[in-house]
Amino acid sequence: MAQHTPMMQQYISIKSEHQDAFLFFRLGDFYEMFYDDALQAAQELEITLTSRDGGDVPMCGVPYHSAENYIKQLIERGYKVAICEQVEDPKEAKGVVKREVVQLITPGTVMEGSMLEEKENNYLASVTSFNDGTFTVAYNDLTTGENTIAFIPDGWDAVLGELYNRPVKEVVVAPDFAEDWQVTLRDRLGYTVSFQEEVEIDPAFEHLCVHLHQDKYKIGFGRLFNYIQTTQKRTLDHLRPVTIIELNHFMTLDMYTKRNLEIMETIRKQGRAGSLLWVIDATVTSMGARQLKKWLERPLLSQTEIERRHRQVEGFLGQFLERDELRQQLKSVYDLERLAGRIAFGNVNARDLLQLKQSLQEIPMIRETLMKFEHPDIKAIAQSIESLESLARYLEDSIHDQPPVTIKEGGLIKDRFHAQLDEYRSATKNGKQWIAELEQKERQATNIKSLKVGFNRVFGYYIEVTKANLRYLPEGRYERKQTLTNAERFITPELKEKESLILEAEDKIVQLEYELFLEIREYVKSYISSLQHLAASISQLDVLQGFAEVADQHDYVQPTFNQARTINIEQGRHPVVERVMNDASFVPNDVLMDESSDLLLITGPNMSGKSTYMRQLALTAIMAQIGCFVPCTSASIPVFDQVFTRIGAADDLVSGQSTFMVEMLEAKHALSHATENSMILLDEIGRGTSTYDGMALAQAIVEHIHEHIRAKTLFSTHYHELTGLSDHLQRLRNIHVRAEEYEGKVVFLHQIQEGAADESYGIHVAQLADLPDTLIARATELLQQFEKESARQQVHTQDDEGIAEQMTMFKEDVPKPAKQQTSQIDKHLQSLNLMEMTPMEAMNELYRLQKEANSK
Repeated sequence: MAQHTPMMQQYISIKSEHQDAFLFFRLGDFYEMFYDDALQAAQELEITLTSRDGGDVPMCGVPYHSAENYIKQLIERGYKVAICEQVEDPKEAKGVVKREVVQLITPGTVMEGSMLEEKENNYLASVTSFNDGTFTVAYNDLTTGENTIAFIPDGWDAVLGELYNRPVKEVVVAPDFAEDWQVTLRDRLGYTVSFQEEVEIDPAFEHLCVHLHQDKYKIGFGRLFNYIQTTQKRTLDHLRPVTIIELNHFMTLDMYTKRNLEIMETIRKQGRAGSLLWVIDATVTSMGARQLKKWLERPLLSQTEIERRHRQVEGFLGQFLERDELRQQLKSVYDLERLAGRIAFGNVNARDLLQLKQSLQEIPMIRETLMKFEHPDIKAIAQSIESLESLARYLEDSIHDQPPVTIKEGGLIKDRFHAQLDEYRSATKNGKQWIAELEQKERQATNIKSLKVGFNRVFGYYIEVTKANLRYLPEGRYERKQTLTNAERFITPELKEKESLILEAEDKIVQLEYELFLEIREYVKSYISSLQHLAASISQLDVLQGFAEVADQHDYVQPTFNQARTINIEQGRHPVVERVMNDASFVPNDVLMDESSDLLLITGPNMSGKSTYMRQLALTAIMAQIGCFVPCTSASIPVFDQVFTRIGAADDLVSGQSTFMVEMLEAKHALSHATENSMILLDEIGRGTSTYDGMALAQAIVEHIHEHIRAKTLFSTHYHELTGLSDHLQRLRNIHVRAEEYEGKVVFLHQIQEGAADESYGIHVAQLADLPDTLIARATELLQQFEKESARQQVHTQDDEGIAEQMTMFKEDVPKPAKQQTSQIDKHLQSLNLMEMTPMEAMNELYRLQKEANSK
């Protein structure tokens, strides 16, 4: 192989330090990639693959001016991109132009607006494990400067639940982090996994750790911070001090619950539409939308804080006109949080500062509108908002109203902001006026009406005369400069002098505007902390007014809380289901669980609404504890510390777990962590195994919750035998979803009533699914036979026991007749749960039993 050129040697050297990233190597107007990077990038980005050095080196590239879109594609697929720029002027370079990686862009450190979701945080996380089995999980959103950390004492599963709680894009771990944990993060949860060994924090950034008094917190955040510092290679002035997430201050929602309740996204389409977030998000700013997600991630446990939010929502709800005025004003506020981050990061342009100015100019009007509300809590919000009017005036005086996108071409700064800049502009303006006057004067002097004074970047200013008019030009009046096909161009000493003055002034204008813009940006940097506080106030204000808007539109009410562990919800509704129903009206239901009732056993047919009834209770509690009003006519509930759900069935193929195993793991998680202040929702536990196994497990779980946990529990089942548990479990009540049979078809009324359901209507549901009529008829026939056989066996059993009892009454020494030996076929028939079998399963089982009986 031929010796590498100096440039390729430079590339190979830089690439060796960034093996896990695509190296975008700047060559002129392109970012070039070589070797494996080129092969993979050509495939991922669908760009042309070429080669150099006689075909030995694969090569591809993307234009510098459009690189952002290509980088975005790679980042969205979980890759990293190292940006390698020329860091010296090629004209002054001796040999190969010096190049360095100026930034490493990763999924968790994206700053460019086009690569971000406006309404979602972009979290980078670090997970640090300790020898005692505990962990820390630290988070950073580089776009906003937010830093948080949580201590996880409960093992690896709790870590996964915590990570699932937030929109994490990338996880940083130690190089010796357990391999099986890395696989779980990368393959099961889909995170980009990165490594950082250094955990010591630069003393210059000790102020970020002001709240961290334990070594585990400092180590966990140190790993995250060092990774950020290593990859970004620029100022991080916008990073805020780390806030400790006290997990015991918030309701626990594990990953199963968040998924099953579809809080942030739907299970099937994994989209926002159809989720709880979709229903209650009436925010009008991207900051507010992100704040709402944070509140949904961690519902409150402090009743005082919850009720404070409820009072604020009540204040907004009471005055529609003022609330509508406020919403219109908030629409004019840009993303202050991310603008502050970009200012500190150094990638802000004049249009960003214009957005900042327009946002700040709206704040005094927002405060004025808030003062129109009668509720004292709303007035308090107004008084807490700092308007930063001095910064708004400074930006009004400095930044041009229509600036360009770039910051090195001029047109950024207003007149009268800087005296020297005004002088330069005056020089160019007067010079150009002199040029215009020169053209008129020369036309009159030469009597050539088509004479013109022009300009181009190569030759500067010139006087142009067409060849047809050259004969009218006095000899020696001008100095010849350029000959064209149809014209001659000339220059004069005076024009040359003016050209020098004009061009020098224009160059100085562009350079001075760039320098002034950097000064303005540095000045605005001094307001970053104030801007972040203002952004926090506006985002919370936006969420609260949004709650009021949702309550007004959908008839939600303010809930109350009690210490008696009582649930009393009247006419409760499912917030999502009622929104997606088209013409049909949602059937509301009450939920009553007083001190003497901890467990509701729910029976009824499939599709009748059992799962909806269970979910709506959980969603009502979550909505209440984030400060939102709730869908019902009245609600009094306790503050729940945790919500656990086991609803729906799905295999976890990635980890090799069946539906039943997933079911058991989710049940185990609830039983292991629930307290008497928790809520548990269990739907059809035991259906993934044989009838007797499933029934036994279901009953044991019910008894365990009743006797040992005492959490408020809703347990739906098709095992009608379990309804008898109410006879000896004092705090268990039977309820059922009402259904009626009409003209051979089942009608679901979606009404919850006391007592157990009388039948499952399984065949009717199969009929609704349009199974063949012959199959339905056969299943009905088989069901009637099974029911008769079951009744006959029951009568025989009662007769045998009655004869034995009578004989004992008359002659004590006469032994009881031995019960007839039950055959294996009889035993199997008795064990069948026909209500749970499909028609096809029933026919297959009957055929097998008949074949077995004939063979004897």
